[in-house]
Amino acid sequence: MSAPHLPKVAGIDPEVPVSTQTAAPLREIPAAPGAFIQDRLAGWVSDLTTLHELTERLAATATLDAALNELLHAGAALVGARRGLLVLERAGSTTPSTTLGLGLGPADLGHLETVERSATALGRILDGPPEAADARDGIATPDLLGDQDLDPRHREVATRLGYAASYALPLASEAAGRLGGAVWFYDEPGEPSEKQRHLVGLYARYATEHLARLTELERARADIATVADELLPSRLPRIPGVRLAARHRTGPQGGGDWYDALPLPDHALGLAVGSVGGSGPSAMAAMGRLRASLRAYAVMEGEDPVAVLSDLELLLRLTEPARTATALFAYCEPAARKVVLAGAGHTPPLILGDRRCEYVETTLSAPLGMLACWEAPSVEFSPAPGETVLLYTDGLLRRTGDAMDRAFARLHSAAASVPKAGRHDPAAVTDHVLRAMLPDGLDRSDSTEDVVVLAAHFD
Repeated sequence: MSAPHLPKVAGIDPEVPVSTQTAAPLREIPAAPGAFIQDRLAGWVSDLTTLHELTERLAATATLDAALNELLHAGAALVGARRGLLVLERAGSTTPSTTLGLGLGPADLGHLETVERSATALGRILDGPPEAADARDGIATPDLLGDQDLDPRHREVATRLGYAASYALPLASEAAGRLGGAVWFYDEPGEPSEKQRHLVGLYARYATEHLARLTELERARADIATVADELLPSRLPRIPGVRLAARHRTGPQGGGDWYDALPLPDHALGLAVGSVGGSGPSAMAAMGRLRASLRAYAVMEGEDPVAVLSDLELLLRLTEPARTATALFAYCEPAARKVVLAGAGHTPPLILGDRRCEYVETTLSAPLGMLACWEAPSVEFSPAPGETVLLYTDGLLRRTGDAMDRAFARLHSAAASVPKAGRHDPAAVTDHVLRAMLPDGLDRSDSTEDVVVLAAHFD
């Protein structure tokens, strides 16, 4: 490798390329032939060990963004560069392309985008025929500024960003096809050695298969989230005297947590949250059926939450005897500041105001589908002006990773710490509670739990 500033990578010595010639006869090998062979074998073992470590790190990535970052960094170490650019754009896909830079800021990426793709090695890899030999093996440009035929805009950008050579490699394999390409930049003229090209090529082929799997996984997760969103309210109703806000995230496998808010006769409001047992498409379908049924029962007899849940339990037991679910339904009269609710094995609501922050005491009850005949008394309370009633599913508690008693205490602390300036905004209340409960955010890919939070603020 002739490029300077090469990083130190365990197991790879870029100054000692692997010879492509057949081993010389013993009489031509100076000194001890055994030592020479041992050095060669030690070099191969070291290179393979490094390659194994890099692929292990790549395999440990669970998201597409993490895998792309790992690929860029590992590739830079293998070819002896410190900056790079990766573009992911699967042929025939409607998904927007993904561009990621290593050692390049947003302004640098903007400058690179002003260069015609056909004038760059990466562009030829992305737009050229997949079977092109130079695209499969990578394209080295050892002296960009010395190339008389270089595109003037490309020369201007290279001078501005301070790179003098590049090595571009496709992200392609027989099974996955071509997913995109990567290019690494050198500060001075140079190109990877034959050994470095071989190692980064092996790594890139494995990375392509891994990226293809993660791409399909993220597409499936996006489809699941879209279906879950379609099964939930597209908008929240506007009822005089109360303002609503909701937050919902579906787990990567798809779950059965849901919420609902529907206007009822005489300016009343019905609020519901629930969770169907299980995960995956079947749980999502059951959730949709359960929510639709509860809406019908709420319109007919919403002023009696116990009757609503009793009807729902009977329907579940007759139509899906192997299914269980928790649910909570609240009948609200904002003008009278009256809330009547009943719960079936569901977590208790939390009421938050300037003078109190406490759980609403609900009676102990079994989930729907657990008993031959479900019934539990209702609970009535009166929220004061400016108070917010918080309904949620147990996924919010389980995502914390704490024991349930500690998770309940953590939720109470999160609600009590809502700033006074935001207590009259249900959206601000839900966002603050979520940030306090889940500092890593709602979109953690390693959690299988759904999360639902529904806030009703009484003016």
